[in-house]
Amino acid sequence: MSPDATARKYFKNAMLAWYRNNGRHFPWRNKSATQYQKIVSEVLLQRTKAETVACHFHSFIKKYPSWKTLANGTEEELGLFIKPLGLWKRRAPSLLKLARDMSKRNGRFPKKRQDIEQLSNVGQYISNAILLLCHDEPQPLLDVNMARVLERYFGPRKLADIRYDPYLQELSRKIVACNDPVSMNWAILDFSALVCKANNPSCSICAVSSGCSYYSKT
Repeated sequence: MSPDATARKYFKNAMLAWYRNNGRHFPWRNKSATQYQKIVSEVLLQRTKAETVACHFHSFIKKYPSWKTLANGTEEELGLFIKPLGLWKRRAPSLLKLARDMSKRNGRFPKKRQDIEQLSNVGQYISNAILLLCHDEPQPLLDVNMARVLERYFGPRKLADIRYDPYLQELSRKIVACNDPVSMNWAILDFSALVCKANNPSCSICAVSSGCSYYSKT
């Protein structure tokens, strides 16, 4: 059963308040960022740290400013270009396949999840990112980092794979259902990177430690 509305409201308010003062700044979060830039960044962020992507993001966008230019790239060229991000060359073919799908669609994403998931190499996470960042639909950017924060605060999931755990799926959707779902997502992801870290979390400076299940046990 999902945590009650009072607990969720407290958590959400605390996350947004923390984010206003401590949120990270990345080029793909700028208001001027295009849909292409937002989604390409999410593809890259699935495999490496945000700070690493940020260091190479401008050069990537300069080299590949659109789905069309990326689609026209070669696997070898793209593989070498993403190597400094810590990404294996085998990521290049999947990124190129998505770029070629999008180039055929003139860069326009489908609006329905079932159609989005028909695009090459698009799973639950990227589908959520497209719905959230391109179609303003409140969807969670649920990865291991967001899962860690939610589970520590509210309690653990039952299934190993977060994509199929009904508790975590429902909870994450309810948490990002607010007036600013994008900021809510970024708040939790930044909080996971700066405070609620996988190893040695900074519980002493945590904005929500008073209600945290993990903190109460440790």
